[in-house]
Amino acid sequence: MNKSNRYCVIMCGGVGSRFWPYSRQDRPKQFIDFLGTGRSLLQMSVDRVAGIVPPENIFMLTNEQYAPIIREQFPEMSDSQILLEPCRRNTAPCIAWAAYHIQSINPEARIMVAPSDHLIVKTEEFRDSVVRAFDFVDRTDAILTMGIKPNRPETGYGYIQVGDHVGGDFSAVKTFTEKPNAELAQVFLQSGEFYWNSGMFFWSVRCILDAIRNFAPDIAEKLEPGVGIYGTPGEKAFIAHSFPACPSISIDFAVMEKAPNVFVECVDIGWSDLGTWGSLYEISPKNSDGNVTQKCKALMFDSHNNVVAVKGDKVVVVSGLNDYIVADVEDALLIVPRGEEQKIKLFVNEMKSKFGEQYL
Repeated sequence: MNKSNRYCVIMCGGVGSRFWPYSRQDRPKQFIDFLGTGRSLLQMSVDRVAGIVPPENIFMLTNEQYAPIIREQFPEMSDSQILLEPCRRNTAPCIAWAAYHIQSINPEARIMVAPSDHLIVKTEEFRDSVVRAFDFVDRTDAILTMGIKPNRPETGYGYIQVGDHVGGDFSAVKTFTEKPNAELAQVFLQSGEFYWNSGMFFWSVRCILDAIRNFAPDIAEKLEPGVGIYGTPGEKAFIAHSFPACPSISIDFAVMEKAPNVFVECVDIGWSDLGTWGSLYEISPKNSDGNVTQKCKALMFDSHNNVVAVKGDKVVVVSGLNDYIVADVEDALLIVPRGEEQKIKLFVNEMKSKFGEQYL
């Protein structure tokens, strides 16, 4: 396919509350160099598609609050490539807006949508998979997602059940299941029919807009009147008025679970959703006791399988602690069992109600 028809939309407006207290409202996890590479997770997301998607065809979807950070990390990017949501409405409305915007530029566009906070170890395998995915949606009227072969019964991810094989690494999707309980996740793992939903999508601009009109008409009703305005100076005012009226719903619930033409590319790319402290623990080097110390000075005695992350020059001494997360920044300290990390978001909400937003 013509490379100029390839576009990439990176969603980078989330707060990342499950990674609190490192991920904060003023600088969420996607803007942080978690791995000590000198590049933030967002910068690494852009690096991975370099040469596949023209740099001028990469768009950031984010909250207005984060525009200065994006300009700081991507000084070469034009303001027209940064789509600023006036409020948070989950993924379906922002993906729809991006599609309408890109359609105004190139009606033949093929679009990749990617989160900004993933770690992908096998870069070349990933790049090959992206090229194959673009080719698939160029020749097929398909909504395509990338599926990751699971290696554990993870309860924090969505799962895709594969259906009929259609060639190469591609299969039809039979079902989606969002965040199953531990027993069901174990069944999924053993069956061999289920893959993790990576949250990466591919489609032609025409295909996704047709799907939004058919399966999310309440979103299309708000954003369709902007056709003719998108890509003009009037777009900002139109979005400021219309976007907040869209329902807050994920693209998975709005479109993926309803559309009949959904396919999955099953890939092995060394993928991790770096969305929780547990996922950071999984991908980090560990000492002989299974402990992870994230760029900090720590002494661990009779302690096993912990993750310890402390900002600054503080020394941490831990004794008799097993399977815990210990995360400390200037004004906040988190100590929670690794098995309860899915509760961190609830803890943060409770903290907000009791102490206000200064610690978010």
